[in-house]
Amino acid sequence: MEFLDEVRSREVKVSVIGLGYVGLPLAVAVAGSDYNTTGIDIDQKTLAGLEEPSGQVNGIEGEQIKKLLDPGKLELSGDYSAAEDSGVLLVTVPTPLDEFREPDMSYVRRSLRGISPFINKGDMVILESTLYPRATEDEVAPLLEDETDLVPGEDFHLVFSPERVDPGNKNYGLQNVPKVVGGVSKEGTKLAKEFYETVLDSEVYTVSSPRVAEMEKLLENIYRNVNIALVNELANLCEEMDIDIWETIEAASTKPYGFQPFYPGPGVGGHCIPVDPFFVSWKAREYGADARFIELAGRINRNRPGYVAKRVSEALNEAEKSLQSSSVLVVGVAYKKNISDVRNSPALEIIRELRHRGADVSYSDPHVDRLGLENGQVLESRELEQELLRKVDVAVIVTDHTEFDYEFIVEEASLVLDTRNATGDISGEVENVARI
Repeated sequence: MEFLDEVRSREVKVSVIGLGYVGLPLAVAVAGSDYNTTGIDIDQKTLAGLEEPSGQVNGIEGEQIKKLLDPGKLELSGDYSAAEDSGVLLVTVPTPLDEFREPDMSYVRRSLRGISPFINKGDMVILESTLYPRATEDEVAPLLEDETDLVPGEDFHLVFSPERVDPGNKNYGLQNVPKVVGGVSKEGTKLAKEFYETVLDSEVYTVSSPRVAEMEKLLENIYRNVNIALVNELANLCEEMDIDIWETIEAASTKPYGFQPFYPGPGVGGHCIPVDPFFVSWKAREYGADARFIELAGRINRNRPGYVAKRVSEALNEAEKSLQSSSVLVVGVAYKKNISDVRNSPALEIIRELRHRGADVSYSDPHVDRLGLENGQVLESRELEQELLRKVDVAVIVTDHTEFDYEFIVEEASLVLDTRNATGDISGEVENVARI
């Protein structure tokens, strides 16, 4: 049977390598489309949480996972050998930055080497992990050719299709966000498009090469990073000039063309915006090019948590208190509202800086029960109740979860520093609130 016929008839076996925020929803979608699907993750803790899921796991309801596991539509494994006989292999492992702020490809390399013994002629390997520009052609293809003695684009299909996961987004998800696909061969691109169209409801948009798909993914997040940096810098200026940045943005948003609102905050977090722009600036140096605009935006946003800590100290000084002897409650520690993900959250750096300056720091977050710190210590979330709010010297709103009662926080806390404009809709005079 031809590969395309196997896809259309769901006869081809699919393996998803990496079961995090990207891989798990993808594996669930593939299995739900009647493919024989195997999810592979070498992290035993991740597997244990999936075998007996409760509540939400990486954005997927536990019951939805159970419905696929029980009849065997979705199988889980901690061994790469489970990818044997798979015709489609999807790689969705992390690509963070290393200590030198350069792309860490170790997870991708390990996964590719792990599945390489099970790649056969005619198979299709698709990478959804975010990669630096030209990585698929310059690094992934040679690695797989060395490991398999098969030529990518000739003996098997090699495709890059970047993930577009936005945790917590209720309006846009895997099924209704267009998919971008670029293969090292036209045939691979065509087959990947056909495959995704059997799984997703969204448009599958093809590009001429993996490098275009890689760069467009990075452009998406560079665009956001640069504009967030712009408004963060403007927020500092507005504060000095006694201008309300939030009212300014609201007024600018009335223009029906040529303007899209971005908002200041305590910094950027997550798996994309703090990471992806540096893939481009790192690669640019190889070509003797500058990416000064990208690097400047990154620097502005990286400095934002330190600025928040500075403003906490200043707000306490105005209340005739010293940060060194004060108790600080951080309200929300996830990197964005209504999720539990703390990867690269600005709250981590804010807490670290406040503790470094001698403050007694606690936190409250209904989505994050425990928070590990860099020195091995662990903080546990506190219930946001009257006694706690009256006890602390300042409450710092870092993540604007909808579960928080902001009027209650303002009424009970003696001092509030709001980094998200979460208190902006509270009517009347709120003299105990400082916004940045």
